Amino acid sequence: MLEIQGLNAWYGESHILHGVDFEVREGEVVTLLGRNGAGKTTTMKSIIGLVPRRRGHVKFRGAETIGLMPNQIARAGIAICPEERGIFGSLSVTENLMLPPIVAPGGLDIAEIYTLFPNLKERAKTAHGTRLSGGEQQMLAIARILRTGAKMLLLDEPTEGLAPVIVQQIGRTIREIKNRGFTVLLVEQNFRFASTVADRHYVMEHGKIVDMIPNRLLESSMDKLHEYLGV
Repeated sequence: MLEIQGLNAWYGESHILHGVDFEVREGEVVTLLGRNGAGKTTTMKSIIGLVPRRRGHVKFRGAETIGLMPNQIARAGIAICPEERGIFGSLSVTENLMLPPIVAPGGLDIAEIYTLFPNLKERAKTAHGTRLSGGEQQMLAIARILRTGAKMLLLDEPTEGLAPVIVQQIGRTIREIKNRGFTVLLVEQNFRFASTVADRHYVMEHGKIVDMIPNRLLESSMDKLHEYLGV
């Protein structure tokens, strides 16, 4: 579904990505693992077109997207849930959910979303974005893109700073949306969480992919993974 070849990216004069290569097959959950500064978030932003200077190939369903604007990439069927979540504080939960346009059929309706996220249903009409907890904001950020019909979801650090009970709920949600046919590229620092949801793990260092570890081999690769991640 997604094929990255020789992807380079710059912020100003800073060369961040140095020939990134990987692929995500339809229906997979794939993680990008790596230390802070390895280039994981820049890779996500490059895929969706939010890095102004890019070179290489980003193909979605076989079509090149490297020359497209972010709104064109989104309408092709790729959605991003950014690390900062991007919740509109002055809008209610329902208003936040209804804001993004539908880009394709097959998205979840409001009833399905509230079944996935019962916490949001309880807060739907009474709570504005600024009154939601960090966990509720993360659920809302994920829920919002599930409505759009996009089938490729980019989730950037969805568990960062969240309580363990909320992390477990996010994990259940990722597994459920995978079962519904969505494809997920996940940036994570918490490889133990990633192991509960992902099929494969790409490891990044210094703006490059340096290894790929199938989830079934993750346990036997712990020594190598600790070395990569410096933990």
